[in-house]
Amino acid sequence: MSPLSKRGHIRAVQMKIAVMKTKKNWREKLVNDKGLPKICEVTGKLTKRWGTGRFVIPAPREVDALMKQVPRGRVVTINELRAALAKKHGTDFACPLTTGIFSWIAAHAAAEAEAEGAKRITPFWRTLKTGGEINPKYPGGVESVANQLRAEGHRTFAKGKRMLVADHDKKLFTKLR
Repeated sequence: MSPLSKRGHIRAVQMKIAVMKTKKNWREKLVNDKGLPKICEVTGKLTKRWGTGRFVIPAPREVDALMKQVPRGRVVTINELRAALAKKHGTDFACPLTTGIFSWIAAHAAAEAEAEGAKRITPFWRTLKTGGEINPKYPGGVESVANQLRAEGHRTFAKGKRMLVADHDKKLFTKLR
């Protein structure tokens, strides 16, 4: 190996080690607020999709805190979380993208805590996608989440490749604060 290629190889190994050292676990991602929440105006290309007004980009911990409020036997959708966040911050709506991502992070952080022996975790399985769909990206996948919901008295059914909670709209928890 020539000295030049040796240096290149060493640099590549150093970069890989640096990346490995900075990888965060789910709970670290959950508590890293990155300057959020943030209130923004809808501008540019976003106006075609979202209209006009102000929206909030929530902090991950805010989404987690709302998910923790949902009692056994009840469910909530991302839209209810978004409405509660918008109300809290006095905006027209909450960002659908970050709210969904942060619910996913909260779910994985809860599973990580449970794997390490925690008894009380965020009941992520009670948070559904719009229309009552079980989120396939939650820990354990659709079947695991469906089993947890069934254990709490919910009925589930398949619709194509999606799994839905029957009559989810009748069991919505809307008292989020």
